[in-house]
Amino acid sequence: MVGRKANAWAARDATGHLSPYSFHLRDTGIEDVVLRVMYCGIDHTDLHQIRGELTSNTKYPLVPGHEVVGEVVELGSEVKKFRVGDIVGVGGIVGSCGECSLCNSNLDQYCSHRILPYNAVYKDGTPTHGGFSSNMVVHQRFAVKIPEKLAPEQAAPLLCAGVTAYSPLKQWMGCNENVKGGIMGLGGVGHLGVKIAKAMGHHVTVISSSDKKRKEAMEDLNADAFLVSTDKDEMRTAANSLDYILDTIPVFHSLQSYLSLLKTQGKLILVGAPQQPLHIQAGDMILGKKTITGSFIGSMEEVQELLDFWAGKGMTTMIELVKMSYVNNAFERMEKNDVRYRFVLDVASSNLE
Repeated sequence: MVGRKANAWAARDATGHLSPYSFHLRDTGIEDVVLRVMYCGIDHTDLHQIRGELTSNTKYPLVPGHEVVGEVVELGSEVKKFRVGDIVGVGGIVGSCGECSLCNSNLDQYCSHRILPYNAVYKDGTPTHGGFSSNMVVHQRFAVKIPEKLAPEQAAPLLCAGVTAYSPLKQWMGCNENVKGGIMGLGGVGHLGVKIAKAMGHHVTVISSSDKKRKEAMEDLNADAFLVSTDKDEMRTAANSLDYILDTIPVFHSLQSYLSLLKTQGKLILVGAPQQPLHIQAGDMILGKKTITGSFIGSMEEVQELLDFWAGKGMTTMIELVKMSYVNNAFERMEKNDVRYRFVLDVASSNLE
């Protein structure tokens, strides 16, 4: 089948400014689904990508977007997972080798041949384009079903930001003893981390460098405690109290003071991705048998788990729904942390031309 025309908004250069753009989708393979894009989340990674900040080989025009919710409008001949009319989600990867030990263990996101939703190339040599577009083609392996009880616009942030928090936190799901966790950063990933950890039954402390977000953390997100990391007395009192810390901060920060908050055998989990090296004292790690680890989005199985978990508990994401014509303003505001807590593009009702 010949790929259909899609209308989108794309960046043409490293200024990152988006404007209307049209292209042809790749041919529909036998295991592909074609989506009519309905909604797409806006993520900090999108901003870094359109500015060419994550690689020296950014390919323009670049259509961003990797928290995509759409309606299935066409199926490849071998698609068994979905039907026309299904509402599905596409997240942080759209392909992998499918043959290595990681892919065979449902860890495609760590495959060295993983294919990103944009600024990458499919196996047939065509460029990938993200969800800031009228349509999208994706292999059925890399799409998930949106539960009927979950509004599609509510699902969008869960496909990347949400599963980025869920994947490392689920190791403590169902623990009999009271798990105490800390969440560093209260942005797109951080606020979802708080909601997920609370829904898992954890005692949650939000950790911030100032007192500015105390009210929203405690009242809007129902955190159990709020800790100002620059307050030495508060930090001293909270020492050795946490089983884990989920670090969602995407800019440089020292890890040293936060490690003191962990109990013996506690874990600090990095999911933000600062470009500069982060520093620690080895002695603090050794004497407390502490671990610093990282986590990259989540498996396709975990994305579906999170969507079902979220819908089953009747939870809601905190989003600001905007049209595509507002997207450049949304990026400016997001860079200033002027959103609570996630922009979602209403693609289907936007004029993309």
